[in-house]
Amino acid sequence: MKFIRNILDNIKPHVQKGEKFQAFHSMYDAADTLFYTPDVVTTSGSHIRDGVDMKRSMFMVVIAMMPALFFGMWNAGNMHFTSIGETASIMDAFVYGLWQVLPIIIVTYVVGLGIEIMFAQGRGHEVNEGFFVSGMLIPLIVPVSTPLWMVAVAVAFAVIFGKEVFGGTGMNIVNPALLTRAVLFFAYPSAMSGDKVWIAEKADAFSGATPLAELTAGHGAGISHMEMIVGNYAGSIGETSIIALAIGAFILLVTGVGNWKLMLSFFVGGIAMGGILHLLSGSFPDNTYLQLCPWEHILIGGFAFGGVFMITDPVTAAQTETGKWIYGFLAGFIAILVRVLNPAYPEGVMLAILFMNVFAPTIDFYVVDSNIKKRLKRAKLSA
Repeated sequence: MKFIRNILDNIKPHVQKGEKFQAFHSMYDAADTLFYTPDVVTTSGSHIRDGVDMKRSMFMVVIAMMPALFFGMWNAGNMHFTSIGETASIMDAFVYGLWQVLPIIIVTYVVGLGIEIMFAQGRGHEVNEGFFVSGMLIPLIVPVSTPLWMVAVAVAFAVIFGKEVFGGTGMNIVNPALLTRAVLFFAYPSAMSGDKVWIAEKADAFSGATPLAELTAGHGAGISHMEMIVGNYAGSIGETSIIALAIGAFILLVTGVGNWKLMLSFFVGGIAMGGILHLLSGSFPDNTYLQLCPWEHILIGGFAFGGVFMITDPVTAAQTETGKWIYGFLAGFIAILVRVLNPAYPEGVMLAILFMNVFAPTIDFYVVDSNIKKRLKRAKLSA
């Protein structure tokens, strides 16, 4: 690491204000703080000396996503070889999936970070760390066959209009990764739905339908509970494996990076709505979604992924402790409601969380207002 430190120290004088390469100062700062803890501290008053800054916390989220990413790479390769009738080893499937997924990751980071660096340099600010997480989330929530130019367009739109216009990291009102997914879905629906988009270079004779697509068509999910848990079925790159997502959730909770109230309330809300709708299954026998047990809803689609990595976004979620319970519960509740009752859109997680992103400040406002009224009432009674 001393070698890297020496390189950065040699570059630093040339990117300072007034120097020849001052336009690259934000890019240099991003690289410096990527490898080393910033040396900036408060100049007065008390402060905590700690090597764990926001970048380190964000990297912990990226580490938590690694099990889902690696499984998604293997699954992409495995589904490809299965569709063409070949049996591949674990390594062959993983390598194939790696070469399919890696370009999506590269395009996401190049476009997203490139835009963030330009905005930071223009404002004279540091490059914030938020996109380190968003840049990994985006590849995990898209089909493996998504054209790279579509990824680039959607990422650029999400970073500029969903983040930078509000002031950058920490100021955005919606999750940039989910906004990217929404742009892709509504601007290019043919590339984000149907039987052909979930498997790279799929054979035409092989059905590439996801469990949600099978349910929408009036069939059963088409896979066993064990396949739902393991995740070896067609779907977005990082959303299918419950085991991989559980490992990620464990890492987030143990390190304190993820909020357990948001996670728990989201799953409780989804199961609650699933249970309510399941009570109607006898009256609507043709609706295959209603036939699902409530807990089966969390095993398919992007529900588990949303409950681990999307609902816990600290910027767009509710900030008050009571608000977190309300925010998470309503997001899970609405996600299943949209999934079951809207046949045109069988996956409601994205829309539900984006919807709650917008209402998070309102939830916090009424929670704080309620607390103020309670305290005023107590003050009057004591007087």
